[in-house]
Amino acid sequence: MLFERKSYLDKLISADGNGMIKIITGIRRCGKSFLLFELFKNHLINQGIPVDHIVSINLEDRRNKRLRNPDSLLEYIDSQLKDHDKYYILLDEIQLVPEFEDVLNGLLHINNVDTYVTGSNAKFLSKDIITEFRGRGDQIHVLPLSFSEYLSVYNGDKYSAFNEYLTYGGLPFVTSLSTHEQKTNYLTNLFEEIYNKDIINRYN
Repeated sequence: MLFERKSYLDKLISADGNGMIKIITGIRRCGKSFLLFELFKNHLINQGIPVDHIVSINLEDRRNKRLRNPDSLLEYIDSQLKDHDKYYILLDEIQLVPEFEDVLNGLLHINNVDTYVTGSNAKFLSKDIITEFRGRGDQIHVLPLSFSEYLSVYNGDKYSAFNEYLTYGGLPFVTSLSTHEQKTNYLTNLFEEIYNKDIINRYN
């Protein structure tokens, strides 16, 4: 389903060219990747930015495993910069790259590059990443769907929608599931993933 996420898209658009790393944070599965790779990228294309000047890398994709090496990632990005026109670098799940702070600092020093990243592990859920990039990072914190966003795709009256929203929350993927069992299983699995991968890993 297509969610506009207009308030977040507007924040990304207004941050264009501000000389900072745009850091999109938020809980797992709240829609960060969709915001960056679908909504923002489409906006850039609609504004006339050539596709070959938008470097999009999903680091969670197994096919991009070699790019999780920080030196390989920088080498690849450098290879895509063919001229002095502006380039947009979109990196999803940047925390999968060791020493990613050095990678982002390196990109800050390229004058014709504007960088946008997402991350969803414990480090990005905390203030650590913002502290690391104080004065050089611009955080856009994404929340699950608001009720108005949820209602915009709900097939039914607003009272039923509100009951569903109170029961299952506003994570975007939940809206594509039809049964109570499907929604419950999805949310339970996500809770366990967050608890085990984020909270326990961070606090031991």
